[in-house]
Amino acid sequence: MLYDIARPLLFSLDAETAHEFTLASLHLAGRVLPPGKPLASTPIELMGLSFPNRIGLAAGLDKNGEAIDGLARLGFGFIEIGTITPRPQPGNPRPRMFRLPEVRGIINRMGFNNHGVDALIANVRAARFKGILGINIGKNFDTPIENAADDYLICLDKVYPLASYVTVNISSPNTKNLRQLQGESELDDLLGRLKAAQSRLADQHGRYVPLTLKIAPDLEPEQVINIADALRRHRIDGVIATNTTISRDKVQGVRYGEQQGGLSGAPVFEASTEVVRQLASALAGELPIIAAGGVTDGRGAKAKLDAGASLVQVYSGLIYRGPGLVGECVRATG
Repeated sequence: MLYDIARPLLFSLDAETAHEFTLASLHLAGRVLPPGKPLASTPIELMGLSFPNRIGLAAGLDKNGEAIDGLARLGFGFIEIGTITPRPQPGNPRPRMFRLPEVRGIINRMGFNNHGVDALIANVRAARFKGILGINIGKNFDTPIENAADDYLICLDKVYPLASYVTVNISSPNTKNLRQLQGESELDDLLGRLKAAQSRLADQHGRYVPLTLKIAPDLEPEQVINIADALRRHRIDGVIATNTTISRDKVQGVRYGEQQGGLSGAPVFEASTEVVRQLASALAGELPIIAAGGVTDGRGAKAKLDAGASLVQVYSGLIYRGPGLVGECVRATG
């Protein structure tokens, strides 16, 4: 109900200003209010972790880990922060985020704007949150694609002691050539190096932190099968399907629909869910799928599980539905 009152004010602001205001409010709430708890549901064991419910926050809302405690009050079963890069970077010029309310969509071309991995680490250390925390890592925009693995390894090394799991983001459309890493030979090299680093870090820290890979919805079935084979071959712990889409098929004629960037929200739901189905078929239960993309109600969350996912993440749906979406999705998937 409170969000119903706040939404007209937020929607009177440009999308990124509203995002910043919301994040600042969540940061304040996390500082002054008691710690939040996950909404009750049937726990699920995946990747060696016990998730109190199946609904998580997708990366992108809190890139720097500034509002972890405030976000925890919304009842998520897990929270993912980032994408973070080794060095701070401002991202692309504004305006770079656009609402498409007619279709409950968002287009963004943020470009991995973040304060750098060291700032995120300081924020995580300051948080009171004791639940499952995913940290999403990427490469700096000016790192040549042939050296991308070096950036991922820097971030993995630094966030490993603080993360419940680490997500490798190779699917944002807003960093030049990043999706090239989804290619067969590039992916093989990257996953091999990451898995070797994970083994070393597990010995060093005395704990095993799972690795997940976040992929795009704009993949041909053969590409999905190749990615599934690479995930199995390198014993990656999970896969997140999917990131935003570059397709505009669902937003033809919609205001801002022609803007460059990744499209999220309801327009990506079908494509994202189809990738989940294809992965589920290819993987045959060998590793869990975390579904993200277009969940705006409890039925959408349940549909992701029916397609083969084990967990579901939300983000854009929160912009249109508010915090009540979390509880609705938990009830639908519990």
